[in-house]
Amino acid sequence: MEKSQELLKTLKARFEKNKARHKGFDWEKVRARLEAHPKKLKALQVMEDSGGEPDVVGHDKKTGEFVFFDCSAESPKGRRSVCYDRAALNARKEHKPKDSALDMAAAMGIEILTEEQTRDLQKLGEFDLKTSSWIATPPAIRKLGGALFMDRRYDTVFLYHNGAESYYGARGFRGSLRV
Repeated sequence: MEKSQELLKTLKARFEKNKARHKGFDWEKVRARLEAHPKKLKALQVMEDSGGEPDVVGHDKKTGEFVFFDCSAESPKGRRSVCYDRAALNARKEHKPKDSALDMAAAMGIEILTEEQTRDLQKLGEFDLKTSSWIATPPAIRKLGGALFMDRRYDTVFLYHNGAESYYGARGFRGSLRV
């Protein structure tokens, strides 16, 4: 329980410091929603522990859910040097990374950001100036062995492709969570 309270303090401080990410939102409503969903709070704790710096970036009026994205300046440190998915990990014969982005996200209880979500995040600030982040890849591209990632360079958000089995020290993934 103490760790949950500490996380709520951290999230509240980040929420208040970055009001442009969630104009018009009320922290007390966010807090109440978090306290009503302890499993989601645990997922946010894992996002925080892996360097994601989760923050509220949206609200679904139909469901009442608040949307959290990883808002760390660079791809979260605890989620780098991973290939895209389990199939890519299994395909590597040697020098396998420790994990895959999709497996890590599933274990954390979060979703990997889509291209649209990544572009929305980039409207809230400048992210991935020195790193890059895997994004959800369409099945047709993945079927052919590829995977997509994005970063920001030259004041522009770029979308790239790579073999899904590749991994780099400066590439991780960002996640989203609906609470």
